[in-house]
Amino acid sequence: MLNRRHLRVKVLQTIYAYQLSEDRNIQNFEKSLLKSVDQVYEMYIWVLALLSEVSEYTLTDAEGRANKFLPSENDLNTNIKLANNTFIELLRQNEQFIDLSKKYKVDAVFDRELIRSIFHILKQSPEYIAYLENDDRSLKVEKDIIKFTFKKIILKSPAIEQVFEERFINWGTDKDVLQALLAKTLKNFNSEDPDRNKLAQLCPNWDDDKEFIIDLFRLTTRHAEDYQSYIAGKTKNWEADRIALIDTLLMRMAIAELINFSTIPVKVTINEYIEISKEFSTPKSNSFINGILDKILIELKDGGKVRKFGRGLIG
Repeated sequence: MLNRRHLRVKVLQTIYAYQLSEDRNIQNFEKSLLKSVDQVYEMYIWVLALLSEVSEYTLTDAEGRANKFLPSENDLNTNIKLANNTFIELLRQNEQFIDLSKKYKVDAVFDRELIRSIFHILKQSPEYIAYLENDDRSLKVEKDIIKFTFKKIILKSPAIEQVFEERFINWGTDKDVLQALLAKTLKNFNSEDPDRNKLAQLCPNWDDDKEFIIDLFRLTTRHAEDYQSYIAGKTKNWEADRIALIDTLLMRMAIAELINFSTIPVKVTINEYIEISKEFSTPKSNSFINGILDKILIELKDGGKVRKFGRGLIG
């Protein structure tokens, strides 16, 4: 699921695009920001649909084997257990999944050759062979083979990587969220009554999170010059072009949080942007950002700019 760090990254990506664009229509970028969040959920629904299609391909494979010119006994009696996998059947009957599949138009979105290649990798795995030989049709066992297919085949397939990268620009950074969403889904589906099983939520409280990312984007862009003056005052010995753009944007976002978000602890804000810099900026950015933000924080506190409510929020 999307946590606040993931959401901050979404804001960073949008501010970066805004910074490099000639378009200065804030509303266009706000829509883009919200779309980038929604696309994570769209990607999640696509993956669920892909798992369903791989399961269904069992029937196509069995039919092809039975129609060989000289089919063997095994060809004529192919085990199609996966086609009726309990988890997949519950998913196909889930009203949320049905509605979201229509919303995101995931019907027949995957090339049949891609489905075939995933299934054939799966078919040759010891895990799949053991699944077919196991008479246990408990929901746990049924979910285990789906989890294996996702983690060990789909996530590791270059062909799948290419398909999703072409459709979802942030596939590389959103994959960990996708894994969390699928893990939550497998946990949620614990009843054989389809109406009692729920898909994973993208955010625990989307109303609050939506307000957070829109406000963070607006404030960081609206007060970019003011926030930059704080940074410039603490980087006088640095030439402007030597400071990575990502570092600058991260520090502006941090200043926006320190000044405007009264319920987010100071330490949380600074630590979050230091951690984000480790993934998205230069190797030395985290220590650089840490040092500059520490100095800016002192100035902000001295000027009465940091107003936090609640025990332990200021330190």
